[in-house]
Amino acid sequence: MLGFMMAIVVGSGIVNAIHPPSNVEPIDPTTLHLGGEFAESNLGAIREADGSLTVRMVADQYAFVPDCVEIAADTPIKFRLTSIDVVHGFLLPATNVNTMVVPGFVAEVRTRFERPGVYRMPCNEFCGPGHHGMWARVNVVPKEQFGASTPARRTACAQQ
Repeated sequence: MLGFMMAIVVGSGIVNAIHPPSNVEPIDPTTLHLGGEFAESNLGAIREADGSLTVRMVADQYAFVPDCVEIAADTPIKFRLTSIDVVHGFLLPATNVNTMVVPGFVAEVRTRFERPGVYRMPCNEFCGPGHHGMWARVNVVPKEQFGASTPARRTACAQQ
């Protein structure tokens, strides 16, 4: 089983042609906004008990929600993403973050930003005619400048 695509030929057909990347964590894309970790009030960055940050985002034609998150430099970051419609890509150039976001599954990637800066995130998987405009950003601020994880701060750099 290598990579994202795998096919098992059985008789004259193909079975199990698509497998999600990384861990296999299913989610119902039609109800994820109603409650749980991907409800709108839970999106963005939140500080965990161990000091790390978890960033939750939803990919939707043609936007990431939220479209901007603020995180602390030199801090372990876990991105958790899902899609409500089609396959999207999640790429943070100049980092080790690059994954596919598949409807019905949660994608999880981990990274750390050594220094402050603004990182633009394009969708790097063609998702339809508005794909070219599907961008978000991560504002990395010094650790001491990162605010408390309140609902208002989770998406501090997004336009309210």
